[in-house]
Amino acid sequence: MPEIARFFGIIIRMYAEPGAPHSRPHFHAYHQDSVGIYAVDPVELIGGSLPRREQRLVEAWAELHQNEILRNWERLQSGQRPTAIEPLR
Repeated sequence: MPEIARFFGIIIRMYAEPGAPHSRPHFHAYHQDSVGIYAVDPVELIGGSLPRREQRLVEAWAELHQNEILRNWERLQSGQRPTAIEPLR
């Protein structure tokens, strides 16, 4: 699964399933042993869990980069590699 961003110990990745039906645009956020799955529009936790602080950081990052995340979703689903997205600072 390609990594698209990394910040404050959080790794953001997206799955690709070209040509296969996939659920709504989403990404996976990893922090230590926790994984949160986030929908992109609207940004919301749809699976898993993260510690509250990391959850807020991921949501802030996703709100700032929502268009870029959606473009990466489209790229991945059409068989292209995603581009890196600026980390939260």
